[in-house]
Amino acid sequence: MVQTATATTPNAGQQAVAIALRGVSIGYDKPIVEGIDLEIRSGEIMFVGGGSGCGKTTLLSCMTALRKPLAGSIEIAGVDLAKASEEDIQRVRRKFGVMYQLGALFGGKSLLENVRLPLEEFTDLDDRAMDDIARAKLGLVGLGAHAHKDPSEISGGMQKRAAIARALALDPPIIFLDEPSAGLDPVTSADLDALIVALNRMLGTTFVIISHELASIFAIGHRFAMLDGARKKLVALGAPAELRDHSPDQWVRDFLNRVPTAET
Repeated sequence: MVQTATATTPNAGQQAVAIALRGVSIGYDKPIVEGIDLEIRSGEIMFVGGGSGCGKTTLLSCMTALRKPLAGSIEIAGVDLAKASEEDIQRVRRKFGVMYQLGALFGGKSLLENVRLPLEEFTDLDDRAMDDIARAKLGLVGLGAHAHKDPSEISGGMQKRAAIARALALDPPIIFLDEPSAGLDPVTSADLDALIVALNRMLGTTFVIISHELASIFAIGHRFAMLDGARKKLVALGAPAELRDHSPDQWVRDFLNRVPTAET
């Protein structure tokens, strides 16, 4: 049954900075977005989005140390990922978990075995301890009774939940979610939103969510960082409803109010 999820905005004055981006430019041969200055606060649910091709997925790759930015710094846990050694990057990777768009669960492995993978890579725990932790994480996302199942035996929404459980395996303070609602029906998407809010409140986890799903952004987002590929910059940052109703940027208001373009 769908649950109503409502985000309670944290007190910004009491929050430390979880991720700091300073003058960040991202892209490949040429920049997609330039000069991003953004502080993501500990314990907030931050959405990052914009139009197609705006660079949100590339930015995620940079924030998760899969690629380097073209310029600027991305600091997590006191480490600048743009300049960090591989050893430092491996240390920082224990500070965050990632749920990729399609879940990226391994077929042929049970949900329990999938959730154990970060523990096997980053810890020296024995098998029993890893199993206990993996079961606990599956329980957190409502999948405790499905630990023995293969990903192919569960629904798409359950696969997303299992991927979140794996992202939580090392108790990281930061979780990155890549298009978590992609491919889900509205009810399942709302249930996933409710889970994110519950984990945020229970664990104090910082969530950085790459998404253009306006329903989720307005329902659970504390803030929304909006990229514009045409102007190659971060064009808006703030509470989603505030940006929708009062942004000084007409394009931002049109986007968040789903106003068709003139060519449509």
